Amino acid sequence: MSAPTSSHAYGIGVIALIVGMSATMVFYTSFYLPESLAKPSVSDHILHPEKDLIIEIVPGAVIEGNENYVPNAPTVLLTIDNRVIWENLDDTAHTVTPDHRHSDFFSGDFGSTGVLKPGDSYEFLFTEPQEVHYHCQPHPWMTGSIIVEKSRF
Repeated sequence: MSAPTSSHAYGIGVIALIVGMSATMVFYTSFYLPESLAKPSVSDHILHPEKDLIIEIVPGAVIEGNENYVPNAPTVLLTIDNRVIWENLDDTAHTVTPDHRHSDFFSGDFGSTGVLKPGDSYEFLFTEPQEVHYHCQPHPWMTGSIIVEKSRF
């Protein structure tokens, strides 16, 4: 006759496995994952600049040869006016599309998602020195650029 197997030892093993897996999952979701997804540290002065820079997509911008993004090639300074807002004042939909894929290490990919209908706006917070050239996807003759520099103060 064979010795009976203990279901009690089996139950304790299953409970220990569940507790171990639960502890691992709590550690992963509470400590490891948030730390790995955290955005890089950026100065509060850069995240909250003194003022915004407004770039207007002016009425008639759709007509080739007219002004389009005004101002067209500004230089912005970190901590001063590095939050840039493009406002569509035209009666046609437009985009703010980078000429080449561009990403800011804090704010992510640059460029409006979809079109900016009349009255819509697109905002981007620049957090590092860079130069970006952009255009309107449906109207490629509409071009602009922006240079971001460190403030001197």
